[in-house]
Parts: sequence; structure tokens; C-alpha cells
Amino acid sequence: PAWEWLAERGNRERQTGSLSEVIAGADVFIGLSAPNVLAVEDVRRMAPDPIVLAMANPLPEIAPEIAEPYVAVMATGRSDYPNQVNNLLAFPGVFRGALDARARCIDEGMMLAAAHAIAGVISQAELSAEYIVPSVFDPRVVEAVSKAVEAAAFASNVARKAPADDIAATIATQG
Repeated sequence: PAWEWLAERGNRERQTGSLSEVIAGADVFIGLSAPNVLAVEDVRRMAPDPIVLAMANPLPEIAPEIAEPYVAVMATGRSDYPNQVNNLLAFPGVFRGALDARARCIDEGMMLAAAHAIAGVISQAELSAEYIVPSVFDPRVVEAVSKAVEAAAFASNVARKAPADDIAATIATQG
């Protein structure tokens, strides 16, 4: 399963124990679990300037107000905080791109293309600790994702129609 793959690569030292026991020195916390499982003391024991993605919804693993003094970057699944990580960023564009390509399926390459497109919406000039994820209301997101997904569908041969000229040019540059 996916969690085993992630554990093998993200926990090479094979640490065991509670979250509080294994988080010391960690650079990043990615939470997709339950509210309030991460204490401020845990965050303070992480590496300097850690990244905390507390995405349990509606209540994150730690409240941003509590974590923010100790983190370099904070993100949640909530719209009332900066850096909302929300599947709404991906799905309209993923489906539009898949439909435009008449894709037989949505494969891993298409999903990776969507992720890269979302990340690419924010320019280096815009990027900051409070702005690592574009807003779900940013009109650039759907277009960027749909074009990237459509191009990826052609690149992985799951598309059932010929690419438009702009998509063909994108595929050629990805070469």
C-alpha cells in the first residue's frame, strides 16, 4: 500500500513510537488525520523553521494560531487561513483536461501534471510563507491545470483525440 511506500522512504531510520516521540528534529509534518493531535511542544521540538501541513478538516491537527510562532510555513485544509490545501484546486482542471483529451482514464502522469500546474501558478515574485498554495478562486488555476492534464494525457497515450496546436506545442517542449 501507499503508506508502506511512504514509510520506507520517509522513515529510513525505522523510528517507532508516538507522534510526540518521533517528531523531534523533523523538517516537515504532513497531517491528514484528526484534530489536535499535534501539540505546540511537538512543533517546538521539530527542526528549526519547520513546515507544518495540518490538513485534517474541519479542525486541523494543530491550530495555526498556536503553531505559527514556531514554523516557517503553515498550511491547512481550511479556507479561513492562508495556504488552504483543497482538492478543489485540482479537480475542475483535471476533469476539464481529461474531457478535452477524451482520456480513457486519469493516470498518475496526469495527476502529477496537475500538481505541477498548481505549483506553477504562483510566481517566484508572489511566493511567500503565507502564499505557497494558490487560492481556489484564482482564475489561473483551472486553465493551467486543464492544459497540463490534457498535455499529459497525450504524452501518456491515454487521449483519444488529436491535440490542439497549443497542447501539441506544450507536449513538444516537454519532450
